[in-house]
Amino acid sequence: MMHRYIFIALGFLTGSVQLAGAQSAGTSTSPAFPDPDRMAKINAALPVIDKLYRDYAAQRNVPGLGFGVVVDGKLVYGKGVGFADLSTKRPATEQSQFRIASMTKSLTAMAILKLRDEGKLSLDDPASTYVPELKQLKPLTTDAPAITVRHLLTHAAGFPEDNPWGDRQLADSEAEFTQFLKGGLSLSNAPGVAYEYANLGFALLGRIITNVTKQPYQQYITTAILKPLGMNSTIWDYRKADPNRYVNGYRWQEGQYLPEVPLADGSWGAMGGLITTVEDFAKYMALHLSAWPARDGADTGPVKRSSIREMQQPWNFRGLNSQFRYASGRLCPQTASYAYGLVWVRDCEGRVSVGHSGGLPGFGSEWQVLPDYGIGVIGCANLTYSGLRGINTIALDTLISLAGLKPRALAVSPILAKRKAELVKLLPDWKDGEASGIFAENFFPDTPIALRQKNTQALFEKIGKVKNVGELIPENNLRGTFRIDGERGSVNVFFTLTPEANPLIQQLDITEVK
Repeated sequence: MMHRYIFIALGFLTGSVQLAGAQSAGTSTSPAFPDPDRMAKINAALPVIDKLYRDYAAQRNVPGLGFGVVVDGKLVYGKGVGFADLSTKRPATEQSQFRIASMTKSLTAMAILKLRDEGKLSLDDPASTYVPELKQLKPLTTDAPAITVRHLLTHAAGFPEDNPWGDRQLADSEAEFTQFLKGGLSLSNAPGVAYEYANLGFALLGRIITNVTKQPYQQYITTAILKPLGMNSTIWDYRKADPNRYVNGYRWQEGQYLPEVPLADGSWGAMGGLITTVEDFAKYMALHLSAWPARDGADTGPVKRSSIREMQQPWNFRGLNSQFRYASGRLCPQTASYAYGLVWVRDCEGRVSVGHSGGLPGFGSEWQVLPDYGIGVIGCANLTYSGLRGINTIALDTLISLAGLKPRALAVSPILAKRKAELVKLLPDWKDGEASGIFAENFFPDTPIALRQKNTQALFEKIGKVKNVGELIPENNLRGTFRIDGERGSVNVFFTLTPEANPLIQQLDITEVK
């Protein structure tokens, strides 16, 4: 939330704070990112971002790297470093086709939500409803619940962590996957009690898509999501890639590059089978950014905006990193959770990132978007299990710092602006406060009006004659804060409204700014 203040001249008249003008500052609606120089500042920072990725590739022995920066729904910078093929020295570019491994998972999750929205499945149904082979699965304990579709989406099904074993199942046929399931499965936890990263869970989601739609999950995801987004260079089978753009994968071992044998498309591809370009995947990142903020208007994407926001919520806690430091050296603890096919991270500054990494023999990749900032980055490398989350996090933090980016400003709702204006007229004397009709039934029983008058008047006497009232800073549609500045000091005014059809003030805190 961006804190901006617009001050309007005020004065004491008839014992109340009066606005100089017809409207409170809180009635204005700010654009999402009001800085008119936002894009120019981002462009000025891009050479630094470019160098970060080039230095990363050189320091980590990455043969080829594609990377890009997405801003406000567009790929504003896409480049390549090194080679897509070492033998021919064919360069890597933003149009090179990289394997993205587990970055595939969120598209599988998106397909599941699309089917849910169409009424074809429920997230809380037992997964065995759609995968009959799971009906014979013996629960870990007699009191364990059935594994649900939601459990699969959030790595909460109780399957064991299966990296890198799961990668080697990628090319298994559907018949082999069926036989594997019929042979029985081992569980490490009861469903719903722990986070454990399981590729098997997303392979099962692929089977659910196949069984529900009566078509291969690859075909459904391509038709329902990829094609509507114009992701025409995104494919499943490396044998169908453009030979002039496909990226070969390598392993760095004992001081030399060794080619990795490519894995074919198969039954486990829903957990990590996609091949894409930086240019193509930027369109998918733009879709995730476009879901924010919640707003009126038609849904024009392949999946509802509300479902995309649902995907990005922290559904299953992963852990807390109390010692995380940004590249600048500042300590900023982070908490992480697994969403639906996505990793959700929030840091000590309230900055939220959403994305996913991917790794296969010969490849490593990661993407992140910061919804509140309208920006994102992607990196794809052709080196086995390259970890790009670190450099992507550095790139985003650097971009925010150099461009001076601020999070999206939340619009002030009409009712919040109305209550602010009404409240300002009552302060500090509370004349006719009980008869004003703007306070909830709990308000004065909680703190009598005489005590509120005494405390408020003492604060206003301390700050002196009121000079300015700041813009209302909303936390949401029914809660916000504004600042009142006097000659000798200032106070913050926080209030929150009830859930009634006509929302009333249920809580009010007026505190001195120290």
